[in-house]
Amino acid sequence: MKQQFHYATVSEAIEQLKKQGYTLDLNLKENHFVAGEQLYPADEFEIVDLYRYEGPSDPADEATVYALASASGVKGILVSGYGISTDDDSTETLKQLHYKYQQKN
Repeated sequence: MKQQFHYATVSEAIEQLKKQGYTLDLNLKENHFVAGEQLYPADEFEIVDLYRYEGPSDPADEATVYALASASGVKGILVSGYGISTDDDSTETLKQLHYKYQQKN
């Protein structure tokens, strides 16, 4: 699936994705997504879409908004820094998700 929209800001992307049913606020911990008290294995998800944002002068402003979905119908949003701010634990999991995403597109 190719990216169909571009949103001007991270908050606009999140707002519009929530309207499309991506309601869980996901965080990545090791190889699981966490939403509240619920854990989901990351390998059960795929990237449906992603949006990258770069700050005009500050690398700390760089972020990626992921629209993620599992085969069982769980849909959520992960906001992750990239570049300097990406941590090592999440890097490998995100690489695997990106690989699957690129194979589909």
